[in-house]
Amino acid sequence: MVQITQELRAKADQYYTGDEICQEKSKFLLSEVGLPTGLLPLHDIEEVGYIEATGFVWLKQKKAIVHKFEKINNKQVSYSTEVTAYVEKNKIKKLTGVKAKELLVWITISDITMDDPPTGKLTFKTPAGLFKTFPTSAFELEDEIKKVNEKKEIKEEVTKELISDVIKA
Repeated sequence: MVQITQELRAKADQYYTGDEICQEKSKFLLSEVGLPTGLLPLHDIEEVGYIEATGFVWLKQKKAIVHKFEKINNKQVSYSTEVTAYVEKNKIKKLTGVKAKELLVWITISDITMDDPPTGKLTFKTPAGLFKTFPTSAFELEDEIKKVNEKKEIKEEVTKELISDVIKA
């Protein structure tokens, strides 16, 4: 696990403190690398940093939390006070601070990848090489789903209007 030092903070291309801006920036970073914005549902985030050259990112929250992902049978995932990783397009590598509960055991998650081309699936890997795949939609925020559905509805309406105009012409 990488220790977050003043030297590391000084190298950061992006560095933020305070929950509101950190929530916004963490979701923005996930969307920028093509991953669902609900993947890291942290609370009371104190600090977010990102070093673009290496892809290293860290998030610090006041206390560790356990989150239940309702769309995948209330799967429990634990997020420690410090979460670190290296991010790139459709991938989170060398992840620390995240564990998922399988039966009665907490298992460390080390990598998260989305298929390329996208199939709507996310694969979670452990340091031991075990993996499990879940639908991407299970990690999307409800607000994001509503926006996507609204865009689809608008697009369908415009398409219907265009087809109607073409038929009349």
